[in-house]
Amino acid sequence: MSAKSSKNDRRVRIHTRIRRKVKGEAARPRLAVFRSVKHIYCQVIDDRSGTTLVSASSNEKAETVKSGGNLDGAKGVGRLVAERAKEKGITQVVFDRGGYLYHGRVKALAEAAREAGLEF
Repeated sequence: MSAKSSKNDRRVRIHTRIRRKVKGEAARPRLAVFRSVKHIYCQVIDDRSGTTLVSASSNEKAETVKSGGNLDGAKGVGRLVAERAKEKGITQVVFDRGGYLYHGRVKALAEAAREAGLEF
């Protein structure tokens, strides 16, 4: 097994453990984050109905997001998902870090979403 796949396997195991506790509902959906080397993606998910309510990513053609591989791109995605969520009437979410450490781009995305009006 290569080092890359075992590192991802570890992240998936951690994410599975987190998902046992973190559930998104209609009143308070889950803000899930996924990051790759080049991009960062996030979705606001209602787990009861199994639907994605809002999504945003760094590979969209948005003015606020320049790149997803750095902190500025993550902040832009966080602001974008918060604006879209507020348009749909969502103000409170549960943050799901996706098995990643709450550090770097994941932290920047979460803090930007908080500053833009999401509560978690």
